[in-house]
Amino acid sequence: MENINDYMPLSNDWNKERLETLKNLFPDLFTNEGELNINELKKLVKPESIAETERYEFRWFGKTAAKRNAFSPSNATLIYDEQRSVNPTESENLIIEGENLEVLKLLSTAYREQVKCIYIDPPYNTGKDFVYSDNYSQDKKAYWEDAGVLEEGLKIDTNAETDGRYHSNWLNMMYSRLLIARQLLREDGVIFISIDDNEVHHLRKLCDEVFGEENFIGELPRVTKRGGKSSEHFAKNNDYVICYQKSEESQLNSFEHIDDGFKYEDEWVEERGIYKLNQTLDYGSIQYSPSLDYEIEIDGVIYRPGGVSKEEMEARKLRNPKSDFCWRWSKELFDFGYTNGFIVVKENGSNRIYTKTYQNATIEKGEQGYYIDYKQRTKSISSLDLLENEFSNDNSKKDLVGILDEAVFEYSKPVSLVKKLALLGTSDNDIFLDFFAGSGTTGQAILELNKKEQDNRKFILVQIPEATNESNEAHKAGYKKISDITIERNKRVVRKLIEEKKKEQPDLFTNGHKEEALKGLGFKVFKLVKSNFPRVEFAPDPEKTTEENIEFLNKYIAEKEAQLTSLFNRDELVTEILLKNGFTLNYTLTKKDEFTKNEILFATDGEKETLLCLDSVLDMDTVEHFKTHTDKKFICLERALDTTKKWNLKHYLGEKFKAF
Repeated sequence: MENINDYMPLSNDWNKERLETLKNLFPDLFTNEGELNINELKKLVKPESIAETERYEFRWFGKTAAKRNAFSPSNATLIYDEQRSVNPTESENLIIEGENLEVLKLLSTAYREQVKCIYIDPPYNTGKDFVYSDNYSQDKKAYWEDAGVLEEGLKIDTNAETDGRYHSNWLNMMYSRLLIARQLLREDGVIFISIDDNEVHHLRKLCDEVFGEENFIGELPRVTKRGGKSSEHFAKNNDYVICYQKSEESQLNSFEHIDDGFKYEDEWVEERGIYKLNQTLDYGSIQYSPSLDYEIEIDGVIYRPGGVSKEEMEARKLRNPKSDFCWRWSKELFDFGYTNGFIVVKENGSNRIYTKTYQNATIEKGEQGYYIDYKQRTKSISSLDLLENEFSNDNSKKDLVGILDEAVFEYSKPVSLVKKLALLGTSDNDIFLDFFAGSGTTGQAILELNKKEQDNRKFILVQIPEATNESNEAHKAGYKKISDITIERNKRVVRKLIEEKKKEQPDLFTNGHKEEALKGLGFKVFKLVKSNFPRVEFAPDPEKTTEENIEFLNKYIAEKEAQLTSLFNRDELVTEILLKNGFTLNYTLTKKDEFTKNEILFATDGEKETLLCLDSVLDMDTVEHFKTHTDKKFICLERALDTTKKWNLKHYLGEKFKAF
């Protein structure tokens, strides 16, 4: 790669050349990022000069700070974007525009251990654009200045391969997000992550640390394209999907077992479904057992394994060979199977015995003997399943063009892939999270899957408002930010599914059942913004005592937030207060008419509930009400209270009262 020194009249850089020579001879003396490890060099020359305790661990530059950043609180908030939402009252789906680490922190209270499945397709570390550099905290102006200009979007950072912390930058970005994402997963939850060769080995070690090595489920290769050559030595035609579970409580779903061999039908046992014929009951070259070498009589005809004579069968038992013909089923299992219709004799010249495999019935053995278990035959995902062409990037382009008319996003994953993973990891009413949403593939997959399965999975998509490049197709098509693509794609998917539903069930839309007709077909849009409370910018004076800082903060609140009385947006303030008190974003508000001196709202998200007041002054009559109604939770603004009112509310409501 060229650098400025290539254009300068300088003599040869011998230090650089000597380092390159040393690296070629002794690569183990260098870090993964190409930097000379001085301690390793010292150990080579004088081992006793380095005192260290050796242990197996995965370390990189910035790891401690990334972990601290993951669990530090967020000062930001989310506001509802009604204009870009679609059928918001008919759906609990969410699309959130904002930097994903801050968003995950904001969701971590209300949605902790609520998410059944996570799928992410993070930026691959290819030495090109690198958006998530974690300089978007509340006290850094760059993010908020850019995010405030929503028409343009955020500018991106890069992670050049020449950067000495090339791998560390990527690991820091992933580490903090995976740590907080784990808090959102249910105990039986799972996470799927798409990744390529550049970081798959690092990601595995990273996830071993975050989720536990024992919770690794598998690494599935996925076909990216069928042809072409993208490297000097190999044609790279695959990437990977790695899967981890939150705990041993997790259980991936199985799929309906579909096989062309299932084509026969017994009318007298319809509940078993169609069946296929297996190999013959007698089988050669398996582990021989005398107990499996017996005679079978059917309709007067005697059958022996391998079609041998009685004398040969008896001689074989005496020889007890390691392998030879014998039956696959024991005598007890055969008798049960034959009596219950699991055996077929085909007259094809040699009169061979076959067994049946039904789609919806199996023979099981219990304490009382054999019995028929009626259930749909399923199979687990195979490590080769994602190598089918339906999961390739060719189909992801077709998916985009089919919805947006143009391939306006370069690296999206196919809808079929996310559907497959959703079927594996979720069931009806589960929450599916994608915090690297990109073009919105996950939303389309969940919406279409719900229609097919008649389910009501919910999705949460998070996408940073990254500015599109002026030279690419997305920008030319009018998408200034990638999050615009996320929202528009799912808007069109909803519209398409509604039209399909109208054609299939026109009466549903004409008989006053709109809510039923549109159930699940929509989403709410939220945006990450600065807090409504200026106090979050307050910095305590380290030279003052705690009491002095609290007094200073109260004065700061009185001065800075007095303006909110007339300037704040009530709905935005409600969202921030409820979100930071553990309410999901699908809350509802109802005005309580029994309060006459203040406007009191009843807020609930289906599980949590509270009474809420945003008035700038809380009337004493309202305070008196809560002296005799101590069963309700109550939230109001700190500045609405004087010392007496605050003491009374705390005294009578205790932990049920909170001033914000």
